[in-house]
Amino acid sequence: MTETIQGDVLHVIPPDELDDHDLTPALQELAESRYVIVLRKGGHPSILALVWAFIRRSPIEAVTVVTDRRFEEDEEVTLTVEKTDMAGVYVTAVSGGDPET
Repeated sequence: MTETIQGDVLHVIPPDELDDHDLTPALQELAESRYVIVLRKGGHPSILALVWAFIRRSPIEAVTVVTDRRFEEDEEVTLTVEKTDMAGVYVTAVSGGDPET
């Protein structure tokens, strides 16, 4: 089942740098020759939203997405993704063709 995730790109791991990072073996295998991006789910929060999250002790959710497309840090993206067996890890639903931005 697919879902749409919107968020700010916090970190990008290009395919040629996968071995340089401490990824779990399952994530390493899933990524193979694709990009691994970490998103702040929901986009860039306002100062008020950050303060409110701190008061409620409700963290800003970060998710990991494996994708064929290159993204830049601080870029805001909307992706159609599918959940994986790993918690908080998704893979883009459409590989090839016109990727979503």
